[in-house]
Amino acid sequence: MKLKTIRKKHAGRGATGNVTVRHQGGEQKRFIRLIDFKRKKTLQGKVAAIEYDPNRTTDIALLHYPNGEKIYILCPDSLHVGDTVVAGEQVEVKAGNAMLLKNIPIGTVVHNVELTPGKGGQFARSAGVGATVAAHEGKYTHLRMPSGEVRLVSEMGMATVGQLGNINWKNEVIGKAGRARLMGIRPTVRGVAQNPRSHPHGGGEGRSGIGLKRPKTYAGRVAVGKKRTPKKYSNKYIISGRKKGKH
Repeated sequence: MKLKTIRKKHAGRGATGNVTVRHQGGEQKRFIRLIDFKRKKTLQGKVAAIEYDPNRTTDIALLHYPNGEKIYILCPDSLHVGDTVVAGEQVEVKAGNAMLLKNIPIGTVVHNVELTPGKGGQFARSAGVGATVAAHEGKYTHLRMPSGEVRLVSEMGMATVGQLGNINWKNEVIGKAGRARLMGIRPTVRGVAQNPRSHPHGGGEGRSGIGLKRPKTYAGRVAVGKKRTPKKYSNKYIISGRKKGKH
């Protein structure tokens, strides 16, 4: 199995070649490390290396299996080279081990949690992040997210024990504009500095503000107050929102 593949550049452009996401482009060539988010292998794997991944904020661990297979997983904070990890329905509660949510004790910090059983981990995958198992009720497990939100998740979904590493990532300073360009981040120009055809805030003589208009996005939508908040099918599984009193 290949562990790396070239990451294609899109520069924020969609299928028609038009810019659909602004401020992207010009990044250095990167390889995508293929991560095992499903954790279905029941063999015991040994951590051979802990590596940097340019496509994500947390570090990744390279596992070697007895049958010669190698895979990458997200690296928990307390996982070290030489440690062993295993996945299964019910295994030891140890950093790096993956099991069904229903078998994880209350109060345990987990990451790489499946929303849909069998689909692979979808949230709690960033550096320093961990969701806490708050309760087990019926067919669901209550998870307290890093944002403070409490959500119902199927107890048959897999989750990996431990908080993800590289905790100090959020304190890192990019340092200079050149590094941002190498990361694929293009400049952001203020709306009032553009011409009126390019932005609703543009135009005017000298240093003009936005006037009596309501602040708008570049596409002309209202930027403050009531924004577009599409309802998601999964909202019904939120017990308490990240903000106080929000459900």
